Amino acid sequence: MKEGALLERGSGGAGGRIAALIPAAGSGTRLGMGFKALVDVGGKTLLERAILNLAPHVDQISIAIVPSMCEAVESLLERLSLCSRLGQSGTYRACPPPTLTEGGTTRQASVKNLLESTNAEYVLIHDAARPFLSAGVIIDMLEAIQKHGAATVALPCVDTLVRSSGELWEGLLDRSEIQAIQTPQGGRRDWLLEAHQSALAGNWSATDDAGLLARAGHTVHL
Repeated sequence: MKEGALLERGSGGAGGRIAALIPAAGSGTRLGMGFKALVDVGGKTLLERAILNLAPHVDQISIAIVPSMCEAVESLLERLSLCSRLGQSGTYRACPPPTLTEGGTTRQASVKNLLESTNAEYVLIHDAARPFLSAGVIIDMLEAIQKHGAATVALPCVDTLVRSSGELWEGLLDRSEIQAIQTPQGGRRDWLLEAHQSALAGNWSATDDAGLLARAGHTVHL
């Protein structure tokens, strides 16, 4: 299968103004429990929880996976769709069935493929490995990306942070100036796609999409 090609499924399309993009192709090596997105937490996989959290708030969902995950993810999506048609609680609603896109060899490559799979004006990018996402955070992020063009979830740092040299304490950092960055992140799709294309052309990377936007010269709101 060609990298970045859309995996055919259901009637989900590339239309809609706001898309949620879920990079879920991680192998879960550090976790040691198989594909991270398919790990069960309280009776639902991490991927299911991400879908259920995001679906009421967006026009479409696109998920990046590796081909060997396809059968398991298709089964998961069919189960969610059946439960939704039967009117069971805790099932996704309000947007078409998610579409699947092949992930890349890195998270950054997977997100680029996801950005190329949609024509949405704005996107939210959320890691499947973060299952406890509240509606309030999603709503705040949607408002922020439409107002500012680029935004990310950030939490005040509550830990003591120090500069170090090897194993030696060098000095304290002022944690009032430090924020812990999480997902979802997002913004205008054209900005994000341009940032990813620039990163690929320049052979540089960032730890997340907000970092790519910042390096591309965009102001990222917290």
